[in-house]
Amino acid sequence: MVWQKHDYEDIPGTYVFNGERSHSGYNLNKMAFSFNHEANRKEFAEDMDAYCRKYNLTDEQREAVLAGDFLKLLHLGGNVYYLAKIAIFHGLTVQDAGASFQGITTAEFKKKLEDNAKGFQEALKKRGGFWHG
Repeated sequence: MVWQKHDYEDIPGTYVFNGERSHSGYNLNKMAFSFNHEANRKEFAEDMDAYCRKYNLTDEQREAVLAGDFLKLLHLGGNVYYLAKIAIFHGLTVQDAGASFQGITTAEFKKKLEDNAKGFQEALKKRGGFWHG
């Protein structure tokens, strides 16, 4: 399949989850989605490499899953919400994965989240308790 290049692909440090990236990460995301079922989580935990091969991940994706390289997985088509499921197997939280995506420490990431949230409660009250985007 031939993909057309878009302007948004040149934003530094950004991996837009577009059709091309979605297509390349399909098996990776399908595997992570499978963790909705306990039996699949157990199977993955017993042999991560074999489970990755079962879903036909590329060698690069498989190696990134095993290493817990979330920034690489994002680049390889991983959906951020599904990658959080993989983080758990590496003993990481969603905040740890988010920090990894940005190349900062978890403490720095949490501080960034807190700073971004400042004033949110007040803004919510002004809007009558509902957020409309």
